[in-house]
Amino acid sequence: MTSPPRPSRRARIGRTVARAIAGAALGAGAARTSYAALTRSRPREDGGGVFAAAGRPGSTWIRTNFRGEQVTLLEGPALAAGTCAAALVAPGPTPRLRAATVVAAAGAGLFGAYDDLSGSGDSRGFKGHIGALARGEVTTGAVKILGIGAVGLTAAAVARPRPADLLIDGALIAGAANLVNLFDLRPGRAIKAGLLAGAPALAHPVAAAVAGPALGAAAGLLSEDLGERAMLGDAGANALGAVLGVAATAVSSRRTRLGLLAGVVALTAASEVVSFSRVIAATPPLRWADELGRRPAPGPVPAAPESPPVPEPAPQPKPA
Repeated sequence: MTSPPRPSRRARIGRTVARAIAGAALGAGAARTSYAALTRSRPREDGGGVFAAAGRPGSTWIRTNFRGEQVTLLEGPALAAGTCAAALVAPGPTPRLRAATVVAAAGAGLFGAYDDLSGSGDSRGFKGHIGALARGEVTTGAVKILGIGAVGLTAAAVARPRPADLLIDGALIAGAANLVNLFDLRPGRAIKAGLLAGAPALAHPVAAAVAGPALGAAAGLLSEDLGERAMLGDAGANALGAVLGVAATAVSSRRTRLGLLAGVVALTAASEVVSFSRVIAATPPLRWADELGRRPAPGPVPAAPESPPVPEPAPQPKPA
């Protein structure tokens, strides 16, 4: 009995491209639908339960951006929900990879939303949250770090149940989730970073089926982000990064995954001492890409023109 002929290279490439396009289209459509549904509804002002915004006036899902304008945080939950929905029906991934993608997007999005809505902002960065934890103070950021770490390990165990790779894969998924969030400081920046980092995955037959839904969801919401009507927040950035981490662990060799993990750790450590925003602003190509599609930054207020000097009154003649 002869085995069926192996598909040609052109056929394999065509199938990979088709899977990537289908997954991305499903992700974009699901994210847009989720965003429309979430923004039509009116969440409770107090948020309720663990999602209460401590001491913050106004709507729980409204934040003030870098311009001082109010935007909604619902873009993040929409991205996470759209990614999960698309991952369940997108063609290509094995049942394990499909489940791992949903675990990563839903879990990272959930812990990110918790920090978005309940975080006080007193401690910032990985170092700040771990330092607070060492002093006996449990911040929402520390809860998120530990929670996303657990999500990463769970997704890694679901995708590849090999103990030798569990720690590497779990750390890569959790680290990628945190790294994308570090770029969410200007409109569109985190989505652009995610699209750039995830683009190579679309050329791989397995990774394309995993990354496609998340990248499509991010691209589908980019206009809302660049238009400064919404922001990803931790929920969206963490979900996007976690799924890209799953895609990286699904296809890379152990050596490659260790190299990717080292890069993620190095960038995360650098963010504690170097401002990514300053580096981008000081590098013309990065600044151009960062500002592409965004409203111009507000310039300095021009100084008011000086009033002309008031002439002194002419001396009056002395009386005779």
